[in-house]
Amino acid sequence: MKVYRVDRLLRVGILILIISMLSGCGWIGGKSESGNENTTNKTTEQKVDTYTGEKSREITYVYTAKKELSLTFNGMGDKETMTKLLDELDKYGIKATFFLPGMRVAEEPDIANDIVARGHEIENNTLNQLDLTNLDYQQIYKEIKLSNEVIEKETGKRPKYVRSKSGDHSDDLLLVTAQLGMKAVVSYNINPKDRDMKSAKEIGDYVKRYISRGGIITLNTDINPEVISSIQYIASAAKEIGYKLITLDELVENGGVRKPLEQIPGYDASKFNNDYENADYELIYKVNTKKRHIALTFDDFGSDKTVTEILDILAEHDVKVTFFLRAKGVEDNPNLARAMVAEGHEVANHTYAHSVSTTITPEELQEDVVKAHQVITEAIQEQPVMLFRPPTGVIDDERAKAVAAVGYPVIAMYDVTTLDWDVSNTADDIVNKIMEKTENGSVILLHMLDNIHTIEALPRVLDGLEDKGFTFVKMSELIKEQDS
Repeated sequence: MKVYRVDRLLRVGILILIISMLSGCGWIGGKSESGNENTTNKTTEQKVDTYTGEKSREITYVYTAKKELSLTFNGMGDKETMTKLLDELDKYGIKATFFLPGMRVAEEPDIANDIVARGHEIENNTLNQLDLTNLDYQQIYKEIKLSNEVIEKETGKRPKYVRSKSGDHSDDLLLVTAQLGMKAVVSYNINPKDRDMKSAKEIGDYVKRYISRGGIITLNTDINPEVISSIQYIASAAKEIGYKLITLDELVENGGVRKPLEQIPGYDASKFNNDYENADYELIYKVNTKKRHIALTFDDFGSDKTVTEILDILAEHDVKVTFFLRAKGVEDNPNLARAMVAEGHEVANHTYAHSVSTTITPEELQEDVVKAHQVITEAIQEQPVMLFRPPTGVIDDERAKAVAAVGYPVIAMYDVTTLDWDVSNTADDIVNKIMEKTENGSVILLHMLDNIHTIEALPRVLDGLEDKGFTFVKMSELIKEQDS
């Protein structure tokens, strides 16, 4: 158990007393929020009216297609621990964000100032790291306001963001944050759970597995000493994929705010429709064209590492493709879908749950396709290309009509497949089959799944087909060339 020196505790008590007396909220005398002189008992806390304006923003991750994410820390360990942690961050050139409890800053301001001096960001972890869900509005207000004032007084930095100890938050915290003019309440989407006393490598492996554009990693400074050694693994994971670790405020400033689904044109281009008996549809396996044009397509979804590697290879070859997205994956990682569009590719519908269409009813298929359309639209903030590809390429007449009736009359199939989803098919197998089968107007199917040989084969496929005189176009563009 940590024992604090008497002079340190006295200093803290005096500091909090002074801040309370000087603060505009009139916790102990002074002026009220309205600016009126407090003529009541000087030792009586003055009630703060509950804010009735718009709630502050909630941030779990930042909406961005850029290769950036943020490493954040909660709490403040002792000086030895914090110095070692800061040295490790310096070693790997990482700028991080530290959510500090106001009381700990008051106790050891030299640590907080060292964090600032090394170029890191300091934010509000509340005054005492209490469970805010058990506090009323007045108590939450006091926790956040006094912590802001302690941090600003000791470091000269005014916090812009607040995070509770657990990362959970209530409506009251959102209102308090807005009332105090702060930017947002921050949570996280990458939590290696270092509190469970995991090893440094376990922490690093978790981050590597779930690393994502716009992601917010959370770690603690005062529980598991392995956090210090985990920095090397986290830095390695980011470097391997080409991502940069930056401060939270920089991440937020570089990112955007997603519009609600209903504000995006084309969000309702796909709607449930049980009147599908006479719906017209077209199955397109390849396109009849005299041009040496072909379409490269990718199905499903993968991790940031896999998809980013694919995007990087395509960018190196200046090739644009069509991604048929499994929308459950998009829902979990919308930034990755947005990155595809930002790099000039087109995305289309590959269902939400990836059920084989003939194993569910036409009505269930319609619901799935509409849901996928909405998820993809919200993720990329625009209407996707209105092409539908059934999982495993299986669809019958009744279900094709059902899909057409919800707004997807073009069923995008393929004539060149390598079964690359099967890990037993090597890179050589993939390359040889594509080279053998591709013709004018061909639609090539590959997958963006983890741990298969597609990435290994892709550069060879692109070079080989270009050497044969083929030009890659997106599938929607190829369809327009029918019989040209």
